[in-house]
Amino acid sequence: MSTAPAAPGRTAVGISPGVLRQIEDRVLWLSTAIVHHANRVRPNASGLKVGGHQASSASMVSIMTALWFRHLRPQDRVSVKPHASPVLHAVNYLQGRLDAAYLPTLRAFGGLQSYPSRTKDPDPADYSTGSVGIGATATVWGALARRYVHPEAGGAAGRQYALLGDAELDEGAIWEAVLDPQVAGLGEIVWIVDLNRQSLDRVVPDPGATRLEGMFAAAGWQVVTVKYGTLLRELFTRPGGEELRERLDTMPNPEYQRLLRCPAAELRERLPGKGPGAGRVAALLDGLDDAELLRALRNLGGHDLAALDGALESVEDHRPTVILAYTVKGYGLPVEGHPQNHSSLLTDAQVRELATRTGADADRPWEPFPAGSAAARVCAEAGARLRREPVVPTAPPPVPADLGRTPAGSATTQAALGRLLLDLTRAAPEAARGVVTVSPDVSSSTNLGGWVNKVGVWAPAERVDWFHDDGETLLHWREQPAGRHIELGIAETNLVGLLGELGATWSRWGRPLLPIGVLYDPFVQRALEPWSFGIYAGGQSILVGTPSGVTLAPEGGAHQSVTTPSLGIEQPGCTTWEPAFALDTEWTLLHALGRLGRPDGGSAYLRLSTRPVDQSLAAVPADPAARERRRRQVVAGAYPLRRVADPRVTVAAMGAVVTEALEAADRLQHLGIAADVVCVTSPGLLFRALDARSGHGDGDSWVLDQAFPASRATPLVTVLDGHPHTLAFLAGVHRVPLSTLGVTRFGQSGSLEEVYRAHGIDADSVVAAALDLVE
Repeated sequence: MSTAPAAPGRTAVGISPGVLRQIEDRVLWLSTAIVHHANRVRPNASGLKVGGHQASSASMVSIMTALWFRHLRPQDRVSVKPHASPVLHAVNYLQGRLDAAYLPTLRAFGGLQSYPSRTKDPDPADYSTGSVGIGATATVWGALARRYVHPEAGGAAGRQYALLGDAELDEGAIWEAVLDPQVAGLGEIVWIVDLNRQSLDRVVPDPGATRLEGMFAAAGWQVVTVKYGTLLRELFTRPGGEELRERLDTMPNPEYQRLLRCPAAELRERLPGKGPGAGRVAALLDGLDDAELLRALRNLGGHDLAALDGALESVEDHRPTVILAYTVKGYGLPVEGHPQNHSSLLTDAQVRELATRTGADADRPWEPFPAGSAAARVCAEAGARLRREPVVPTAPPPVPADLGRTPAGSATTQAALGRLLLDLTRAAPEAARGVVTVSPDVSSSTNLGGWVNKVGVWAPAERVDWFHDDGETLLHWREQPAGRHIELGIAETNLVGLLGELGATWSRWGRPLLPIGVLYDPFVQRALEPWSFGIYAGGQSILVGTPSGVTLAPEGGAHQSVTTPSLGIEQPGCTTWEPAFALDTEWTLLHALGRLGRPDGGSAYLRLSTRPVDQSLAAVPADPAARERRRRQVVAGAYPLRRVADPRVTVAAMGAVVTEALEAADRLQHLGIAADVVCVTSPGLLFRALDARSGHGDGDSWVLDQAFPASRATPLVTVLDGHPHTLAFLAGVHRVPLSTLGVTRFGQSGSLEEVYRAHGIDADSVVAAALDLVE
């Protein structure tokens, strides 16, 4: 750990400390006024609080001023903590990247977003933030993704800064990322922690910086602590200064925050404390006038531009760095230090007083610095220095729709994934070169072994494979910069965080990738929130959950997923498929790959199974035109698997239980009840199609006409290895009687037959449900 020294007078060339402080004041004013206007000036017919975070923004003003006007380079990227979005907009405005017309539009429809958004804000935001902890960890995966697409540049391609609040460090995702073995060598990562010692509701009781320093250092990070500013550091050198420092270092956080609320006279009584050095501290304070005393108490390193400058200059480049910058929440505002200031709003009178103090005009809040002034010149020069050339995305490689093979024998959809990746290297090598797979230590158990052996494992530098000559080694772990599989530790949030950033390289760096993340399906829900946020931020990827469902019969309830089949219905920007056959897997995966890395693209989730299924049951048409028709139906969401004369019931099945549906149809036929069988591959696409038919969306409704034609409308039984509500909407296609079969409770170990019977998704249950509907 190191404590950054103050660096008086060391600022960017041509920027005097006075001008930088003038800009700092204007950033404080603008960020405060943006929130004020949204809540107290802009008309609000509903009367609901618009919100915003004046105090959380104020604690970041000095840090962001130092970074954007002193240290940032155009090749660097910054993730800004969610509640400091007004500061980002203020900086962008001053540097010419945001029109003043947007400043009054915080949280208005079509205006500035609540939190930084790289896809929705009108001004540049390198990372979308808002889900606490995810924005900070995104810089880790952004660094790794950039190294993957530009291995020749390494860490020299630009720093990845994350500005995060200390409360964000409570999030487990933070430490999962910090501790991953891939991270310790990423020297371009610089996290700056806004250590204001407050959360949303309270002042954090105990000092925690020492513990944080140890945790980051143990993970191999450089730790720089910026606790005190120039004024306090000078006071510490005077008689009584050591006692003052010890007093400040040891007092509880709430006591310090309470002192911030005291006038000077009361502060002189309370600050010395009751210890043996109290008299020397009191004597030191007697030598300060009231204004100097109040400034000294607030002179923390995170608000001292010289101290921040020294900290940023000390950053190393061979390992990640965390800067713990002590700050005051609400610094410079009347609410500073108050435990309930998180969402508090300044009054009109307080805003006018702030305008006077910062040299702004409350009646013309967005007025720029006077033309020709030193501050205007510095802002313009900083904007020019940080200007980036627009990213021109490269078109992704073409992906074939069909590789032309028809699987035979018995196969699983999980094995089809590995087979397709290998086939792609031969049939479409250009597309295969764009594929990068990621898994959390489950490559071999999810059938990626052949692919890993073929393409190798990615690493920043080549490593020795000590088992390359071991005859019993089946999975060869060749780590090299040219590898196309990335293996992380067992942390699903890391997997999807990296997946989101790999899926954003087409828009960040102009190079599209085709990223596929593979994990056990029961843990998709653990990863869902950060993956969803990655999609929101513009990442396009494929997530494969395998193996899935209670079909994992011997594994027991802990490894049996229930709710994942409905994800595609509910997740924006994503399409889900759960194929029943190997060829369905191939077609849907190829289609999903073809939608990656493009402005009109999107993400996909495939739910695969380890259950062997007789591939002849797929009845793939031999005629080329009929085969193509089947393929289009598969990727659109459903296809007729069996048609009979004069059907009395329809069984719609998805995934592994199609076998039970076909068996049930055979038995119903013997009972004199003809049954159609429809194979559902994507409930989400079918729901969109039905929604479009009602005039509420833009799905392709033609698939409903082909899979569920009106002329064959009959009572409907739906069955899947998942929650039955996933397919319940299908009764609405023709408003027919419905019986839904699926999994509604935690599973248990047993044979496949026992488990299917226990959950009512076996052939007996399908037959019984059909009989109940037609008799």
